[in-house]
Amino acid sequence: MTENPLNSLAILGSTGSIGRQVVDVIRSNRNLYNVAALTAMNNADLLISQAVELNPDFVVIGNKAYYHHVRAALEDLPVKVFAGNESILQLMESGSFHTVFNGLTGISGLEATIAAIRNNKTIALANKEVMVAAGHLISGLAKRYGVNIIPVDSEHSAIFQCLAGEIMNPIEKVYLTASGGPFRGKKREYLRHVNKEEALRHPNWAMGDKISIDSATLMNKGLEVIEARWFFGLSPRQIEVVIHPQSVIHSIVQFEDGSMKAQMGVPDMRMPIQYALNYPRRIPSDFKRFDFSEYARLTFEFPDRESFPCLGLAYAAMERGGNIPCVLNAANEASVDLFMQGKINFTQIPEIIESCMTAMEYIENPDLEQILSTHKSTLAMALEKAGAN
Repeated sequence: MTENPLNSLAILGSTGSIGRQVVDVIRSNRNLYNVAALTAMNNADLLISQAVELNPDFVVIGNKAYYHHVRAALEDLPVKVFAGNESILQLMESGSFHTVFNGLTGISGLEATIAAIRNNKTIALANKEVMVAAGHLISGLAKRYGVNIIPVDSEHSAIFQCLAGEIMNPIEKVYLTASGGPFRGKKREYLRHVNKEEALRHPNWAMGDKISIDSATLMNKGLEVIEARWFFGLSPRQIEVVIHPQSVIHSIVQFEDGSMKAQMGVPDMRMPIQYALNYPRRIPSDFKRFDFSEYARLTFEFPDRESFPCLGLAYAAMERGGNIPCVLNAANEASVDLFMQGKINFTQIPEIIESCMTAMEYIENPDLEQILSTHKSTLAMALEKAGAN
């Protein structure tokens, strides 16, 4: 393994959908990286397998019930095993790695991101909820500590790449592309009767269940709009969403002279992951190459906000600011979970979100404690409004 500390990293959420792809990228370029730490919440067996392969210094299993199982499995390796979310925060204080890849899901990644910033770690951020719920905190702290946060979402990575060499040229507008999900072109009455299995069938991307449902409702794109606002210092009017079913153009940046840059590639999350891990270098890969013969036409259309109101709700939350994006995120998290359990139908997801956004007490400039409190209160409110209590 390399001894270069710039390639030493901790992978948070290594057993999740994104985390597994991070490990795949590292596996293909094993000599470039020193994996110092791996963390997971419940998937103890996969975490053990990854630790045996990558030989990190530290392993953290979030669910303390699995601690003894993980520790026993790794006792013959020079790996320190810890348990509990508090151990992840303590891990961020370690000076043994330079980069933190945050592949955690939900609000769980927020405190770890803040701890990483305060300990001057470079962050590759795949946890969109962090910037949605607390973008004002994260962006402010990153500037204060001089920390680089490199976006991993394909759309934000695309914008980031398009801005290379453009430091003196202000953005006029960015276009985030969306595939349209499995229900592109369908109307509200049809959507009322779709089931979980149908919603999980994304046409282009291989993703986890939560993000797949978010893609089907267009909430994923709404969350990305809020992310873009904080990553790139944009106003709502500078961010537009277009439906691009082929998922080849990942984002477009338009500059003040009218010129536009687009970042393109086949839909494969390993590409933005590898770019983030090696920035500013590009390294060779064996990923599938774009073939023009497979894409005779690239098409674009406007999103149907009437049938998919989650996108409009995200814009509304961004416009209002304060703790309302946190409310949007938490209400969506609860609603998606209820839909996955079969307790509400697909079209009730935006209804519950909007109801929570209207009812929750507004806080103009929430601190970390208020963000976490808002998240918790919104989860409870969403359950109540769904009649699940």
